[in-house]
Amino acid sequence: MAEGRQSLTQAVYEAAGSRPEPHDPAALLAAIVESSEDAILSKDLRGIITSWNGGAQRLFGYTGEEVIGKSITILIPEDRLSEEPAILARIHAGERVDHFETIRRRKDGTLLDISLTISPVRSADGRIVGASKVARDITERKRAAERQALLMREMHHRIKNLFALAGGLVTLAARTADSPAALARAVKERLIALARAHEMTLPSLHDGHSLTEPSTTLFRLLEGLVAPYRDADNARAVVAGHDVEVGARNLVNLALLFHEFVTNAAKYGALSVPEGGIAISTLLVDDTLHLTWAEKGGPLVTPPDGITGFGSRLEHSIKGALGATILREWRRDGLVIRLSIPISVLSAASG
Repeated sequence: MAEGRQSLTQAVYEAAGSRPEPHDPAALLAAIVESSEDAILSKDLRGIITSWNGGAQRLFGYTGEEVIGKSITILIPEDRLSEEPAILARIHAGERVDHFETIRRRKDGTLLDISLTISPVRSADGRIVGASKVARDITERKRAAERQALLMREMHHRIKNLFALAGGLVTLAARTADSPAALARAVKERLIALARAHEMTLPSLHDGHSLTEPSTTLFRLLEGLVAPYRDADNARAVVAGHDVEVGARNLVNLALLFHEFVTNAAKYGALSVPEGGIAISTLLVDDTLHLTWAEKGGPLVTPPDGITGFGSRLEHSIKGALGATILREWRRDGLVIRLSIPISVLSAASG
């Protein structure tokens, strides 16, 4: 063992006051600690690191030689330094700190979420002489929880919008249907089209076992989303221009973005009235797709009053993920949206 490094094995021996005999339980315990996947370390009552196992080296990036004899604050971000005096105060009082979730800093400067369990260490005569720490990386767990929370919010938002869209479809169909049978037929056809557009954003089962990546073309995606609002001659929603492949990586984001456009048009814009319509055109210039979404025949539209809901935040997030630019023109005859997206983003496969 390199000079100047004290292993956890040595620390246990010193606490026991003797060297181990064969099959010594203290030696076995120390070996287990040394080989643990968790970061296990100890410090004195001044916060100076006194031992450091292999798990701590893997988690934080420092070797024992680099940190033993230094303050534990080497691992603590500046905005978390107030935690250490509070922890030491509890250790002085003989208290154990269980599953304390916080943030610590690795040698390379990156931050990670960890869960700490900190226990007082007592000498042979019962005096508290330091503390042992077990640190577990919970970064991925925290990220997974954040992703799940976002997914739940997105699901809530999308389900709410789907019900609103379904209600709007029934209202629109009722204005033109001349019999209950005609109304039922029109509503059924539009709900089926809406469901198909929704399915395009989901992976599918292949042979009942493995999931296959969703993929389509831009026009197919747009056609599926606007199909529920089309009339007999498709004049209410026209898609024209250059079609391009949409890869699996950004299909869901793109579908969600256009879903927001369609939802807003159905709630407030040209698709909220029977005489309204949308013209969608695309143009390829160099390595960028330019899409124009032009609404006409709807009610007078005005810019939002500055209050943004989840839909606006979702659009902002998706715009960043796609590397897209979105410009809106609030014209008297209808909203015009200009969307620009790099072709490389549109065609990207998963990975």
